[in-house]
Amino acid sequence: MPGRVEGKVAFITGAARGQGRSHAFRLAEEGADIIAVDVMDDVDTVSYPMATAADMAETVRGVEARGRKIVSTRADVRDYHSLEQAVAAGVAELGRLDIVSANAGIFSFGSATELDEATWHQMIDINLSGVWRTVKAAIPTMVAQGTGGSIVLTSSVAGLRGFGRTGHYVAAKHGVVGLMKTLAHELAEHAIRVNTVHPTQVDTPMAQNQKMYDAFSPHLAHPTRDDFATASSATILLPIPWVEDLDISNAVLFLASDEARYITGTSLPIDGGAAIK
Repeated sequence: MPGRVEGKVAFITGAARGQGRSHAFRLAEEGADIIAVDVMDDVDTVSYPMATAADMAETVRGVEARGRKIVSTRADVRDYHSLEQAVAAGVAELGRLDIVSANAGIFSFGSATELDEATWHQMIDINLSGVWRTVKAAIPTMVAQGTGGSIVLTSSVAGLRGFGRTGHYVAAKHGVVGLMKTLAHELAEHAIRVNTVHPTQVDTPMAQNQKMYDAFSPHLAHPTRDDFATASSATILLPIPWVEDLDISNAVLFLASDEARYITGTSLPIDGGAAIK
């Protein structure tokens, strides 16, 4: 049987590891070729290491092992021209563009009154403006192609509610929802659907690091992954500590597929009930 996105091409940012790699693998399993980009360099306002070229090589191997083609490029969502060039190179080799997963993002902590300018601006530039640059680079090809498509923007449960000490992150992720709703209006006439996904904590390096452990268990001297699991569980309605990257990928696949052909302008939580906790 053909896959659910057979013959389509997906453009994925932040594809070298974590959710982005998982999205690439899941879409490839269902028949899509992949245009994969990642900055593959550390961000100075973030305490955990970012993905590397070796991580991207693993994404490439995984997509090819699933029988699909992939064009991978080093690109920074803070740099529109690098995204534009990545899309052009991918479409030149793979022939089309049907799906966008604007997934790249960062996370850091800080109270709204104590954040420095660099931390605020970096967060907005990557997590909100970077999403805008991603879709801006992709939309002209999708419109000119004339066959519709699906754009999935990665927001967060923090795009649906507020949390302390993450005002810059919450603001960016709420902004992604507003951008999604506007794009859904603007692109409907081209049969391009636009939606957001809203994960809670996901078992990836963005969440599984010492800074996150410390933030969730400030009463402990050296909290561990197990301590984080206990604290994280308290923020989620279902009896789980976090979700897996595959859970988000399955939602992206659904929204990218014809099963969601009439779904646009929608925010889909994959959060175990965290948004209503």
